[in-house]
Amino acid sequence: MTVGRIEEMADQDKPAPAAGRVVILAGPTASGKSALAVDLADALGGTIINADSMQVYRDLPILTAQPDAAELHRVPHRLYGFLGLDDACDAQRWAELAAAEIDAVLAAGRVPILVGGTGLYIKALTTGFSPLPPIPEEVRTEARRLVAKQGAPAVHALLAVRDPAMAAVLKPTDKQRVARAWEVLLATERPLSWWQAQPPVPPTTHRFLSFILNPDRAELYQAVDGRFAAMVARGALDEVVRAEALPPETVAGGRKALGYPELAAVVAGRMPLEAAISAAQQATRRYAKRQLTWFRHQVALANFISPDMPAMKFSQSYTAETRHKIRDFLLTP
Repeated sequence: MTVGRIEEMADQDKPAPAAGRVVILAGPTASGKSALAVDLADALGGTIINADSMQVYRDLPILTAQPDAAELHRVPHRLYGFLGLDDACDAQRWAELAAAEIDAVLAAGRVPILVGGTGLYIKALTTGFSPLPPIPEEVRTEARRLVAKQGAPAVHALLAVRDPAMAAVLKPTDKQRVARAWEVLLATERPLSWWQAQPPVPPTTHRFLSFILNPDRAELYQAVDGRFAAMVARGALDEVVRAEALPPETVAGGRKALGYPELAAVVAGRMPLEAAISAAQQATRRYAKRQLTWFRHQVALANFISPDMPAMKFSQSYTAETRHKIRDFLLTP
């Protein structure tokens, strides 16, 4: 999937990046973010920083639609495929990592371009989160082991005594979030609900310019269906086969990837492949609808841009408008 090059900014019209300026390119899955981001990064001298909660997992590059080899070669990418499937990555952890990457990109004289569809991650970076101190790795490991040994419902029952407010909003079967709440208790001796009630503290003081991809819903659903079928053809099922061969606790984070449950059902013999593809496409369409709603209501002062079909490409008018807004943003004192 390609987007027309922004040619005017590729040569003498290319602005020098201003320190502390960050571009955000967000929107629903399959809306063409990655292709547009690569073109922008190529033209601007930018580095793409992942803002998708599932593209952090190294063992599911196809299923999570991570950049391919050509895109990785064309422009620098950060925070893609750097975690194992058992590693938890919440909004706070990602925001801290992203803030450090932004600083490194700016120090190198490049333009940071955050790209992804996980709205809570982007909100954590731009508006901040509760001032929760870092959790030691040994404590995080201890909490995960307790959940694996006793089961999430048993640890949830312990949370109900120590942190009833958090237990009330967590599903007893949500292993990742139950372990997170328990590790916070162990490390800080304060409940996670207490930390979340504190005033948010942004992890960075940089300025942001946000673009939200806002495609027509029917066309987005068509793109979702086509992309998932293409993922399976490229080997997404093989990725799930390998992951399902691992102990269950070592795949905890990756199981939340779109399409993973349905393909895992194929691996287990509970569902034929064609039915799994259809079910995964439907689940992904529903997720994309929620993303559209979230971005429309939660992102303030965003620039909404709409790709054209086929293949979620962008018209010259939209790329020109995007180009000039970014140029003004980077150059304005």
